[in-house]
Amino acid sequence: LIGSLPFSCIKSIFISNYRKMKKLFFIASFFMLLGMTACSSKDRDVLAVEQLIHRLIPQYADRFVFEIVPEEDRDYYLLESKDGKIHISGNNANSMAAGLNYYLKYYCLTTVSWYADIPVEMPDVLPMVEKPVVVEAKVDNRFFLNYCTYGYSMPFWKWKDWERFIDWMALNGVNMPLAITGQEMVWYKVWKKIGLTDEEIRSYFTGPVYLPWHRMANIDGWNGPLPMQWLESQAELQKKILARERELNMMPVLPAFAGHVPAALKRIHPDANIQYLGKWAGFGDSYRCHFLNPEEPLFAEIQKSFLEEQEKMFGTDHIYGVDPFNEVDPPSWEPEYLAQVSSDMYKSLAAADPDAVWLQMTWMFYHDRKLWTAPRVKALLTGVPSDKLVLLDYHCENVELWKSTEKFHGQPYIWCYLGNFGGNTTLTGNVKESGDRLDNALINGGDNLKGIGSTLEGLDINQFPYEYIFEKAWTIDVNGQDWVERLADRHVGAVLESAREAWQILFEDVFVQVPRTLGILPGYRPKLGDNYNKRTSNEYDNATLLRVWELLLEVPSCDRDAFEIDVIMTGRQLLGNYFLDVKKEFDGFYKKRNVPGLKEKASEMREILSDLELLNSFHNRASLDKWIEDARSLGDTDELKNYYEKNARNLITTWGGSLNDYASRTWAGLLNDYYARRWEIYFDAVIGAVEKGIELDKDELKSRLATFEQEWVDSTTPIQIHREGSLLDTARHLLEKYGPRIEKSL
Repeated sequence: LIGSLPFSCIKSIFISNYRKMKKLFFIASFFMLLGMTACSSKDRDVLAVEQLIHRLIPQYADRFVFEIVPEEDRDYYLLESKDGKIHISGNNANSMAAGLNYYLKYYCLTTVSWYADIPVEMPDVLPMVEKPVVVEAKVDNRFFLNYCTYGYSMPFWKWKDWERFIDWMALNGVNMPLAITGQEMVWYKVWKKIGLTDEEIRSYFTGPVYLPWHRMANIDGWNGPLPMQWLESQAELQKKILARERELNMMPVLPAFAGHVPAALKRIHPDANIQYLGKWAGFGDSYRCHFLNPEEPLFAEIQKSFLEEQEKMFGTDHIYGVDPFNEVDPPSWEPEYLAQVSSDMYKSLAAADPDAVWLQMTWMFYHDRKLWTAPRVKALLTGVPSDKLVLLDYHCENVELWKSTEKFHGQPYIWCYLGNFGGNTTLTGNVKESGDRLDNALINGGDNLKGIGSTLEGLDINQFPYEYIFEKAWTIDVNGQDWVERLADRHVGAVLESAREAWQILFEDVFVQVPRTLGILPGYRPKLGDNYNKRTSNEYDNATLLRVWELLLEVPSCDRDAFEIDVIMTGRQLLGNYFLDVKKEFDGFYKKRNVPGLKEKASEMREILSDLELLNSFHNRASLDKWIEDARSLGDTDELKNYYEKNARNLITTWGGSLNDYASRTWAGLLNDYYARRWEIYFDAVIGAVEKGIELDKDELKSRLATFEQEWVDSTTPIQIHREGSLLDTARHLLEKYGPRIEKSL
């Protein structure tokens, strides 16, 4: 029966049955373990959101009252004041958490960070809700995360980090998170049963920060073998993650088998149809992935074994991420083959779990759009029965694929905003336009538009675009200008016209470009005459950004974290853009063979790099030492600590293959210890060539830079970051110092 129902009905059944099981378990646990019979009368959803508020603002917890009011049609919440307390009711814990966030944002003027070490800043007196506020969800499903986020931002997270992040997701109404932590232990057990050795399995896995691209069948073995300690610790972490997400009415998306197998499987099954997938991102053949054809009986056996083992360890919500052929070529491009592959793949999934729903990202259709022609896309999508496949329209701020695929040929889909590549720390994202696109999709996207989501690659330190997009999943009547003004108010904790004006400019004139791999020139490998136009170009004038920084720095005094992030992100982009102008002048002096001019501009570029280092040092999420310390803290031996540190250093610098500087980040420590030292090599080579009267040997320069980069990746020398003074005093000094120079350069 359930197999014949549409996705929306299946979802309702999952939620209903899951709630019943969890409620029974929770009540039984309290009776047996705690003996607190009074608590058993509370709905588990109320208890879950009460525990959430105790984690976030424990000193205010007794000022809130939560109540479940059943509603079958749509998630909703109600806010009102009664007897001096804030009453928040809703149909489940997730809805009530979203209601709490509404109150915190619009009444308390505060922002809850997705980072665990940033406290929630609250007013001394809680404002009352003058009249009841009723908000409903526009869509049933609110998806979040990307495979890549697990590498670019989360690889070294501990439970305390996940606790806050899950709370942030609940506050923003996310109820369908990608949950792929710990799957390597499941795979380890599956491959062991089949007969692979410990060495074969762990050498098949990549290093921890590269697991997203291993899971997507892009690379095998890079920075492996994966330590057993990692497998064990991540499996335990996943149990906690899933338990908390389910408490907050989320349906975690777990992985399923998509055909990616170890090369060593051929030793046990030499006759199986196992083929190379296409090359990826410049990696050599030794790192290529292997694909087992779904027609093989072995495919269904592996699928069944994996899902059974995974359910034993982590349970299931019957929604599985299955993503074949992401950024790699399938064994055949024939539509008939693609239709057969998806059909066989789904059959293996349904045979192992009759209630299974397949969730797939559509990034590959955009990334390899010349190869994924309309007939091929249609073949892959329609090979799966209707309503058994849900698509993530992955990069809608750029290309909305629902418009060019006949609304995904009727299959359910979720509109997603990506917003960040590689964890790059730059001002990007056409946020306002994306909101308009989403509003249009909600009206014209068809009945098979089933949700809203975000698929960011890295968290960076600026979360406002994701708050904006997720708020549009609810019937909150706040227009764009009012929303930005209130954003400014909560970033400074008060109504200040200078902050409002700064954010209006950011929203209208700076956050306007479609996200791509963007950075500032200091974070890219130096090249003579090559200034990375695609990576460093902006669709706004630097004078605009200068005005934003001036307005922000008119705020008399504020130590709120969100405001400090605004000051840092604006200042570093401003100085980075100016660095590009100075670099062009430096290259011009090379053409003129002007040694004094070269030395003058090199000195100015050193000065900018030093000041960028200082500016970023005031926030630990803009500093390299935090990243390295988190990596090393996962190891329980010096060998493991060094291994994790190398992974951490590698990803954000040389990456691997052809991806050097893809994950460029303007961080304190990285600026001083890595980027500035690369620029010194460049200055020495260019100035030295002119002094000797010869042409710059670009190949030699590239070789010297590559040698330095690899030595830095292999190093375990502690990162030293000097922090002194205050952020606002420092930023105002830098504004006074660089403002006239920037104006002159325009």
